[in-house]
Amino acid sequence: MCGICGKSNFNKNSEISENLIRNMCGALKHRGPDDEGVYLNAGRALSAKSRVGLGHRRLSIIDLSPAGHQPMSNEDASIWIVLNGEIYNFSDLKDILVKKGHTFKSNSDTEVILHLYEEKGIDCVNDLRGMFAFAIWDEKKERLFLVRDRLGKKPLFYSFKNGDLTFASELIALLQDSAVKRDVDFKSIDDFLNYGYIPAPFTIFKDIKKLEPAHFLVCEKGEIKIDRYWKLDYSEKINLKEEEYGERVSDLLKESTRIRLVSDVPLGAFLSGGIDSSAIVAMMAQVMDRPVKTFSIGFEDKSFDETGFARIISKRFNTEHREFTVKPDALEVLPELIRHFGEPYGDSSAIPTYYLSRLTRQYVTVALNGDGGDESFAGYERYVAMKMAQQHKFLSVISGKLLGKIINNIPESTDKKDRINRLKRFINSAGMPTADRYSRIVSIFNEGRRKDLYSDFLKNESTRSDRFDIIRQAYKDSNTEDLIDSTLFVDLVTYMPGDLLPKVDIASMSNSLECRSPFLDHKFLEFSARIPSNQKVKGLKTKYILKKSLRGLLPDTILKREKMGFGVPVAGWFKGELKDYARDVLLSDRLVKRGYFDRESVKNILDDHISGRANNAARIWCLLNLEMWHRIFIDNNM
Repeated sequence: MCGICGKSNFNKNSEISENLIRNMCGALKHRGPDDEGVYLNAGRALSAKSRVGLGHRRLSIIDLSPAGHQPMSNEDASIWIVLNGEIYNFSDLKDILVKKGHTFKSNSDTEVILHLYEEKGIDCVNDLRGMFAFAIWDEKKERLFLVRDRLGKKPLFYSFKNGDLTFASELIALLQDSAVKRDVDFKSIDDFLNYGYIPAPFTIFKDIKKLEPAHFLVCEKGEIKIDRYWKLDYSEKINLKEEEYGERVSDLLKESTRIRLVSDVPLGAFLSGGIDSSAIVAMMAQVMDRPVKTFSIGFEDKSFDETGFARIISKRFNTEHREFTVKPDALEVLPELIRHFGEPYGDSSAIPTYYLSRLTRQYVTVALNGDGGDESFAGYERYVAMKMAQQHKFLSVISGKLLGKIINNIPESTDKKDRINRLKRFINSAGMPTADRYSRIVSIFNEGRRKDLYSDFLKNESTRSDRFDIIRQAYKDSNTEDLIDSTLFVDLVTYMPGDLLPKVDIASMSNSLECRSPFLDHKFLEFSARIPSNQKVKGLKTKYILKKSLRGLLPDTILKREKMGFGVPVAGWFKGELKDYARDVLLSDRLVKRGYFDRESVKNILDDHISGRANNAARIWCLLNLEMWHRIFIDNNM
């Protein structure tokens, strides 16, 4: 796992400086503390001045020798590459390439991509199985080729202006280039407050974009082309007996786990005690010849604490287990996380993920996790809610009108297991079209709340178009009429790369830890997409076939437990230990002077939460992140 950066310049007389690339690398040191490399082209095909620069920070995982140094070139130094990620099938690909006459100087997966590009050009990406973001400079073709993996495990940001292309693994590195402006995209503020993240291809900055998952970008002669190379297909189903579905799921998950155990450094696993992480630990225990090292995070608030379940799995599979308890002072790491995210990020579970990564990195360099199980097998309650709303559309409209006034007056609890807030979202979205209903269910600040909160300035500046367009387009792209399948697709292309994967990438890589996700193997996902949705959601049961496939392997205590998710007790913190902190920041003159929000509306959000009239924890967290981001990136201009 590493950090990459670079710049191409075709239209100006000035050349790319080594200092710029090294400064970008320096901002990525946490992603690769083991080595640094810089390449500047000598102008063989262009001029005497450097028109392309590539930078790399290395976290050594496979091939620890100097031969794995990047940027790496082919034999005649006409093609150069920088890679962030891991290619799990590199050994098989290498064997094929050797038979075709290619000569290797290392045992790294990076060099495999180089030779595969020589064979297939841009189409080389179709053969890669793994998580990756890489850049290839082809000097003969004068082509810079950027690629991001199918699910968006590895980030890649870019800015293209006046023929110049700058790219990096993190926004903080990209901003080392003074040519990249820091103008705020107010429409992205609106997106952030709606979703809790800024969906690709947008970022908080007008001049910077995210390369979307499963896309590549080609820059030639000062022009760029972006295209998609992969999309999950839910249209073709396989017809098997229930037991056969379960057997195939178990076998493929074990294989996906096994190939992620290739490492020249120690590895372990995150273990929450939920079904997904427990399944990965179980698979690791079956294929490893030594005890699995497992790591868990707990909370003093027992309604959020899952360490007891993690201990059950640890005992079951005889793991070497360690735990850490997160306390309200966890906000001390918030500024560091914001620097690495580079833009506002509204998922408070980034805090325990950061601490879990820091604990884990003390013992291993690679950790497997259970990310993707919910999005593959419909593990969230919202899938059931969407299904019920569709099946009983008429009743849901009537019940929405009748119950809306009643249920909206019921106070929301700060207890994690409370269903009131979710029920309110369901009732208030009753009768909406599918995409609109789903957008309402997952929104942090719905349209009405944002309207009350915004100043006239932000109302005028933040209208991208219809607020539901992002979700509506994702439903359209799913190419299936099945509601569960289409909603799974929506989460895989919006929530997954926008929220879940950046959280884990930033929290882990800021601690120089690599995370691997067997559930997100694209071949495993392609099979899960072919399983009929009624095997995933059966009645009110979520993840039905996954649980069935794990029966006998995991104890019933785990398989039948209520889903908790990986949350943080910020609702209680904002009523207690962090109450004054939130008030000081969100009612400060600095925030008011930005001209975004109505101060009285912000005060009402805080007051309603503290009094118990509403659970505004997620909204307070988003506002807090937005303000802290401004202080770090705009006020201090870091």
